[in-house]
Amino acid sequence: QLQLVESGGGLVQPGESLRLSCAASGFSLYYYSVGWFRQAPGKEREGVSCISSRGGSTVYSDSVKGRFTMSRDNAKSTVSLQMNSLKPDDTAVYYCAVSTVGCTVLTPSMYRYWGQGTQVTVSS
Repeated sequence: QLQLVESGGGLVQPGESLRLSCAASGFSLYYYSVGWFRQAPGKEREGVSCISSRGGSTVYSDSVKGRFTMSRDNAKSTVSLQMNSLKPDDTAVYYCAVSTVGCTVLTPSMYRYWGQGTQVTVSS
């Protein structure tokens, strides 16, 4: 079964940092652009960031730009999301997925091989 597995979530206080990881199961991420998404209770899933297949290009939503950094290690077939200066509004389940259109859009319908997600809670 082809899917991605997210890890690294947890409970942190505002201003703290977390690093999320995404690993492929059953295939290699080498040729794919990969996106991170999040979904808070009662809200639609929203795009957070995307990284191109070779890591030369990244895209971020306005809400996380300057605070989150996405990277990848193609040798290990993993991607990461470094989240700094976390805010309560960042609380959500975070998912990674493979893009079918590069990083041209952060629209969930254009991504596949979703994992189960990892919970991030930012609270004092």
